[in-house]
Amino acid sequence: MAQHENLSVVLYDKNDLRLEKRPIPEPGPNEVLLKLDSVGICGSDVHFWQNGGIGDFVLKKPMVLGHEAAGTVIKVGSGVQHLKAGDRVAVEPGIPRENDDYCRTGRYNLSPTIFFSATPPDDGNLCRYNTHSASYCYKLPESVSFEEGAMIEPLSVAMHACRRGGVTIGSKVFILGAGPIGLVNLLVSKAMGASQIVICDLSLSRLEKAKQMGASFTFAVEKNTSAKDMGQKVKQGLSGAMPDISIECTGVELCLQAGVYATKSGGVLVLVGMGKPSANIPILDVIIREVDIRGVFRYCNTWPAAIDMLASKRIDVKPLVTHRFPLEEALEAFKKAKEGLGIKVMLKCDPNNQNP
Repeated sequence: MAQHENLSVVLYDKNDLRLEKRPIPEPGPNEVLLKLDSVGICGSDVHFWQNGGIGDFVLKKPMVLGHEAAGTVIKVGSGVQHLKAGDRVAVEPGIPRENDDYCRTGRYNLSPTIFFSATPPDDGNLCRYNTHSASYCYKLPESVSFEEGAMIEPLSVAMHACRRGGVTIGSKVFILGAGPIGLVNLLVSKAMGASQIVICDLSLSRLEKAKQMGASFTFAVEKNTSAKDMGQKVKQGLSGAMPDISIECTGVELCLQAGVYATKSGGVLVLVGMGKPSANIPILDVIIREVDIRGVFRYCNTWPAAIDMLASKRIDVKPLVTHRFPLEEALEAFKKAKEGLGIKVMLKCDPNNQNP
């Protein structure tokens, strides 16, 4: 493997995305060297490209993008026992750097020093070859494709959100936003036993996709719609009932407000979407109706369960991949992702395998 073979997608600055050849790294004792196959483009990748940062995470040096990844192990470090060259794996991008209190209590996603792929200053996986902690690479059964393996990352966001919300058999769920994260929340809510799922969005095509994937009721958010109106539409869709759990996937203030109004008294509003640092919400409504508001930051302890759900066909993420590009066409792929006309844009990093 010559060094020039490691084609990488590197963000240099706001609106300055480049394809460049980088050296192939050597794995450390507890790492593996991966030949990446499929890497999804996340909304955060597009946001970094367009804005140069997200909140406190600001680009200060060139960074390889991409954190939704799957590939093949081609070399293992001296201390790696459970993986070998040739293993197909899905990559969990968040790796704790220290065994702090959050790690000891199983909530390693909250560790302030965590390494996270494609979040400044940490490089991601949109490249031909990369190293990663072996403990955060998970073997894929033959029945699970590389693209499904890459989709475990957004699927994990939904699994964590639904766990935080307490979705269970018979739950009525309202999902705000039918983008990739909203749709995986639909899939996971169904798999966890939700009996009715309402979903809203601006896009009629995405709402049609939500119907195809099993939403009980969908509605389009129209211009000048109020948050209270949205709450009433949800009630109509549930035949007069209100959802036990609302999952907000947009970060838009109107949707935050609608999530409060729609959720039944004593219910839970889960906040997944990242918008502005502050928002106005009807706090009195939250207080007098005892609506719990729970934040979601990435995920933890989800990859093994997600792999089992994909292998058993309880969850099918394949319909979410709407566009595929070879790694050489990454700039075009990012433009397509920015348009938002599809759902998930997948980059194929292995020139010898461009198949789904």
